[in-house]
Amino acid sequence: MKSLEQALINETAREKVRVLGVEYIHIKFVNDDDLYLTRHGLPFIETLNPQNFVLDRKWFEANSVRLSGTSCLYRIRTKPVNGVQKDIVLKWNRMGQEVPDPEKNDHLIFAEFNSPFEEFSLVTELRRAMKRSSSEILIQKPLAIYVPGDTVEFWQTGRKMMKMKQKLLTHTEIELDMNRSYAVIYEWIEGIDASEAYIKGLLEKEFVEQLLRKTQSRLNERGFNVRDNKAHHIIVRPLKSGNLKTTRKGELFYGLIDFELLERTPGEEELVRRKRRVDYLKRQRDRFRAKPARKSLPHLKHIQLFGVDYIYGHVESTKGRLWVVGRDPYLFDYFLPERWESTPRTRISAYSQMYYTVTKDNVHLVWKLSRVGLLPDMDPFKDDEKKILEYGYNSPFEEFALAVDLSRKGLHTIYPRAIYMTGNRTEISGELFDNSRFESHQGLFTPDGLPVLQKNRDYITIWGYWNGPDEKLVAQDGDYYEGIDALRAYREGIIERDEYIVLLKLARDRLLEVGVEDLNLRGNHILLSLDSRRRLIRDSQGLPEIRICNFEFLKRL
Repeated sequence: MKSLEQALINETAREKVRVLGVEYIHIKFVNDDDLYLTRHGLPFIETLNPQNFVLDRKWFEANSVRLSGTSCLYRIRTKPVNGVQKDIVLKWNRMGQEVPDPEKNDHLIFAEFNSPFEEFSLVTELRRAMKRSSSEILIQKPLAIYVPGDTVEFWQTGRKMMKMKQKLLTHTEIELDMNRSYAVIYEWIEGIDASEAYIKGLLEKEFVEQLLRKTQSRLNERGFNVRDNKAHHIIVRPLKSGNLKTTRKGELFYGLIDFELLERTPGEEELVRRKRRVDYLKRQRDRFRAKPARKSLPHLKHIQLFGVDYIYGHVESTKGRLWVVGRDPYLFDYFLPERWESTPRTRISAYSQMYYTVTKDNVHLVWKLSRVGLLPDMDPFKDDEKKILEYGYNSPFEEFALAVDLSRKGLHTIYPRAIYMTGNRTEISGELFDNSRFESHQGLFTPDGLPVLQKNRDYITIWGYWNGPDEKLVAQDGDYYEGIDALRAYREGIIERDEYIVLLKLARDRLLEVGVEDLNLRGNHILLSLDSRRRLIRDSQGLPEIRICNFEFLKRL
C-alpha cells in the first residue's frame, strides 16, 4: 500500500455510479485509489478520504485496534476534519476465497463470501426491511468501499479463479479487479459483542444462545439469512449502572454487524426476481420514451441507426459490444451475454441457429445467430431464388429497423430487444462470403469510432419471446399467450389449409401496403397467438391476428 509521502490527496475524478441497486459517489484519486461513498458516507466525504485513516501509517498504527475474528478488520478513529473525528470499522473483503472450516459448520458448506458491492446491496435491503418491521435490531451503517490502487499477483490474493469468475459474471455494472484488494467501511456501533458480554458476566450462556436464535428468526422473517450467525456479530451496550441498554419495550437493545455471509432466503430471492421482471416489463413498455441517463451511467451511449434508438456499450466480460433497443440505459444489463448465454436453451428452428431461453432475470428471450455476410443458399437459375441471392441477408440493424418501422405503421411484429456483437474473432470462407452489407454499412460507426458491422465478428439478434403485448404483461403479468407460426398451426390442425393460404396472402398484401416485400415468404415467418385455452386470438374481421417474425429477406420497395 502506498505511503502518505507517495500518495496525493487531490482526487482526479468524481462520478455517480449505481451498482446492484445502490447509488455511490465514486472518487478516483491521483494515486489510483478508488473510494465508493454511499449516501450514509457522503456527509463524511472529507473525513473518509483514505489519507485520514489508513494511508498515514503512523496515524493508523496509533489510532486503530485489530478486532477479533477470522477476517482482517480494524476499528479506526479518523483524523479530525473541521474539528470532527469519526469511529469507523474497516474490513478487508474476502470475496473469491474459501470459507474457513466448513466441516465444522454444516451451514458453511456451500457458503460464498459476498463481494463488497453484494454486501452493501444486501445490507441496504436489510436495513430497509428492518425499518418496515417492529424489530429493534440496529443494523450497522455502510459508509464506503475503499480500493487501494496497488495490485498484486493473483496467487497472493488468496482468491480462487473459478469463484472470482463467477463474481465477475454477476457484477455487470462495474468491473471487479481480481488483482486489487477491497475494503468495506462501516460506522462503528458503540458497545461490546455478546461473547465478551458473556465473559464479563453481563449475559448468561442460555440467553446468548436464545439471542442468536431470535436474531436469525427475525432476519428470516424479513427475507434474510446469515450463514455464520455467532455471538461475535451481536453488539450490546453496557451502561454505567452495570446493566445493558434496553429498548422502550424493555427488551435488550443490540446491533448486528459483519455481513460478508449475509444472503437472501430462497423465498426472498424469488420475490426479488419477480420485482426485477416487473421493472423489466415496465421499462420495455416505455423504452422509446425514456431519457438517457448520461451522468449516472457514463459508460453507456445513445445512438440511432436506421431510425432506431439504441443504448450502446461495451461488454467487459467478453470484449464484445451491445446495442439495446430504446432510450432506457437501465435495460442494458438485462441483455448482457452472461444473463442469457449460459442459461438452458431450446433450439426452435431446423434452418437456423435460433434458441429460446429464460434469462437469469426470468426474462423469456429468443436469440438468433445472424447470417449477415453469408451468401444465401439459393439457386441462381431460379428467378425467385436469384432475387434473394442478389439481395443477400439483412444485417441485424436492418432487421431491427424493419421490425420497428412495421410496428409504427400498424403491422404487428415480434419485439426486437438487442443486438450483441461477440468479442471473439470469426472468419467466413471466401466462397461463402457476401460483402454487400459491409459495403452499405461502411459509413456507420459506434460512439467509440468502430464500424457497427465488422467482418470478423458474429452478431446475435435478441428478440422478445412472444407471450403477449408488453402493455398487457405490464398490466397483468400472467395469462400468457402462446406463439405458434402459421405453418405449425396448419400441421397441428389449428387452422385449415384454406385459412393458411389466406394468411400468407394477407401477410404479403399488408407488407406491400407499407412498401416491403418478403422475398422468401413462408408460413413460419408469420406468428399467430393462442390464449391460455389454446384458442386463436383473432382480429376485428375474425381472422387470426398475424405478427411478422422473420426479417432476414424483407426488402424495402
